[in-house]
Amino acid sequence: MIAWFADAGRDLPWRSPGASAWSILVSEVMLQQTPVVRVLPRWLDWMDRWPAPADLASAPTAEVLRAWDRLGYPRRALRLQQCARAIVDEHDGEVPRGEEALRALPGIGEYTAAAVTAFAHHDRAVVLDTNVRRVLARTMAGAALPPRSLTVAERRTATQVLPEEPERSVAWNQAVMELGALVCTAGAPRCEQCPLAGPACAWYSAGRPPAAEGSRRVQAFAGTDRQLRGQIMALLRTQDRATEQALLELDPGDEQRVQRCRASLVADGLAVPDGAGLRLP
Repeated sequence: MIAWFADAGRDLPWRSPGASAWSILVSEVMLQQTPVVRVLPRWLDWMDRWPAPADLASAPTAEVLRAWDRLGYPRRALRLQQCARAIVDEHDGEVPRGEEALRALPGIGEYTAAAVTAFAHHDRAVVLDTNVRRVLARTMAGAALPPRSLTVAERRTATQVLPEEPERSVAWNQAVMELGALVCTAGAPRCEQCPLAGPACAWYSAGRPPAAEGSRRVQAFAGTDRQLRGQIMALLRTQDRATEQALLELDPGDEQRVQRCRASLVADGLAVPDGAGLRLP
């Protein structure tokens, strides 16, 4: 796996030897539920504007939300700024070391703390994202897909297969994540390109049995409140203020839905009332 990654791994800027812990933390937050192709231009712009936590901490929140652009789940942008402020106030502007200290930061959960520990600080950590879970489910358990929610058994397996030596554990984490992203994909796995195809993969050895019925969930997006919230945020990023009429025109047939999404954005801190309209905070 490690040899495969050395040859096949993508050349991404947050993987470069000189990447700062802050730049890696930003990349991990941006990459949550978002593909690399969408993250890369936003990450480059972000790091050009705010190369250190202190830079982001002092930036206008409206500018931060505009820079987030269409990455989706814009609360992540707010959490990143809150995280930057905590790093400045509590850690002298340096990303803290250790999963416990990282998880104490705003918006940093178990996965991100482990990823920063591994990829920024080169310490041994169990990094379990969707791609890693899928690779381990197939190779170790012979299942097409992992359970919907992370289980104790999955965590135990991931800990057992992780190399003890820190640098090898970092390389292993990178390799398994990359394999899941490029080869061992959910819908169309490329087993002919996989270094584990054969006896090393229980799923492949069993003839690649299909996932249990009901294990896949396709979430609708069109017509959802999440879509409308995104449309409102897109409007706010291009205008200093969105009038009530402009908001209602986003869904003229359902004023209640518009008002519901409007209120949720205000509650999340992503927008503030401005007369009868809205503006960025």
